[in-house]
Amino acid sequence: MRDILLIGLFSLTAGAVVGLLGAVVLRMLRGRSIAVHVCVLLLVTVAAVVAGVVTVARAMFLSPHDMQVVLITVAASAVVSLAVGAIFGRRLAAAAMWAAQARDQERRMEAGRRDLVAWVSHDLRTPLAGLRAMTEALQDGVVADPATVADYHRRIRAETDRMSGLVDDLFELSRIHAGALRLAPAALPLADVVSDAVAAVAPLAGSRGIRVVATDREWPVVTAGPAELNRILDNLLTNSLRYTPANGTVHIDAGRDGRTVWFAVSDSCGGIPEEDLPRVFDVAFRGTRARTPESAGGGGLGLAIVRGLVEAHGGQVRAGNVDGGCRFEVRLPAPPARP
Repeated sequence: MRDILLIGLFSLTAGAVVGLLGAVVLRMLRGRSIAVHVCVLLLVTVAAVVAGVVTVARAMFLSPHDMQVVLITVAASAVVSLAVGAIFGRRLAAAAMWAAQARDQERRMEAGRRDLVAWVSHDLRTPLAGLRAMTEALQDGVVADPATVADYHRRIRAETDRMSGLVDDLFELSRIHAGALRLAPAALPLADVVSDAVAAVAPLAGSRGIRVVATDREWPVVTAGPAELNRILDNLLTNSLRYTPANGTVHIDAGRDGRTVWFAVSDSCGGIPEEDLPRVFDVAFRGTRARTPESAGGGGLGLAIVRGLVEAHGGQVRAGNVDGGCRFEVRLPAPPARP
């Protein structure tokens, strides 16, 4: 019993010394990755075992041959442990990084939801107040002049359409975020889709004297949901028309690069501040006051919907500045090339 107690005391002492040294090393490496910490921890554990075995072996007066056999066995076990620890450490580090990214994304989404509520509350409160005032004026007979009554009716219709569009945007965005969007991709001639989108925004462009010009190159075929692709183009064109000054130009270009089809909408808005470029597709983001005219309208949802629809198709969208304006480029999967 006395020998067993001495062996245990020797092993505990050797392990404690190595453990303290390992704690010092871990403290020095506290800024490193989880994988490094796991490997160091395993290395300290193996070193503690080796120290205990060597201490006990010397106390038992083992022969050099037996000591060599014990150390080789421990070394083999150490190699396996370190290999497993390195693999586990990398996976644990990847999981921790993914969790951190998920938390960061959740915080951004929560901030976006708060901004969305603030923007929508403002954008609904303003037209509702105007509608109520005009309706009461008509109801009470305050306005009786036919021209003024007609103007009130026109403004009521415009504000109603604006609120209807905002509600449609909110519904579309909620479908995207909830994963309830169901796509029916088909091979669509991009020329036809662009033609329809240009025709849809023609009244807005004409009212501001803005030219919408499409490239005369050969238009590719794209794989996408018809309604969703129309919404993407309509939102991009409407956004460019809102920020392009009167008598400006909005240009549409397209092409195919290998397995992707791209199309781009460029305008002459004067460009987007570099610090705003990473945020232009965020929910409720409408840029700086200098770039956001009072008549811009909308709830800052158009480009957020564009990003959601493009990513739902497995594509990418990006914004950048060009000479005198900005450019929004969308890349979507292309249908297989015909043999």
